[in-house]
Amino acid sequence: MSRILIVEDHALVREAMAQSLARLQAGLVCIEASGADEALVRLETDADIDLAIIDLMLPDMNGFSLLGVLAKRFPDVPAIVVSAIDDEASVRRAIKAGASGYVSKSNPGDVLLEAVRVVLAGGVHTPATRSASAPGGRRVPPSERFGLTTAQSRVLDLLASGKTNREIADLLGLSEGTVKVHVTAIFRALGVSNRAQALVVMSRSGTRL
Repeated sequence: MSRILIVEDHALVREAMAQSLARLQAGLVCIEASGADEALVRLETDADIDLAIIDLMLPDMNGFSLLGVLAKRFPDVPAIVVSAIDDEASVRRAIKAGASGYVSKSNPGDVLLEAVRVVLAGGVHTPATRSASAPGGRRVPPSERFGLTTAQSRVLDLLASGKTNREIADLLGLSEGTVKVHVTAIFRALGVSNRAQALVVMSRSGTRL
């Protein structure tokens, strides 16, 4: 049974999110906070919170700053940003600040549910990628766009779907150590330092996985 903290200053929005999240699993508990200060109190007094959902426009602290505080004080609690602001710069900034997911308020509730599923499973959820094309309309695979090997492209594909290193190793018949080597090479090729940043790069470039 998951316990999810919803940090949103509009009561109606919090209630709508809680109602939507109730469809995720039986017995799911939503804890509500109207601002950053209240959210931090909730986290300090409830060690069993599994996930925080955060709006960027809070009355007492902007969501980016709150993400930074969470990353330092509660590193084991992943966070998903749900915001009306959904430009690429904001998505990149949120992920860099520590968010494991980003959902636009313009999306239907099912998108939030999918993001929560992915993040609770240890993955990262970012806005849907757009397909990129080379001259002549040909789709550009990661191997060509970023100079990845076929094996690295397969690992990136599974990484983008939210799989852990262990799951990727099992699916591809590799050792976990080999997967880690591939992941390190992928990060180097994309110029990033973690999974979340890698997905943002893929989303921004529009590369088809």
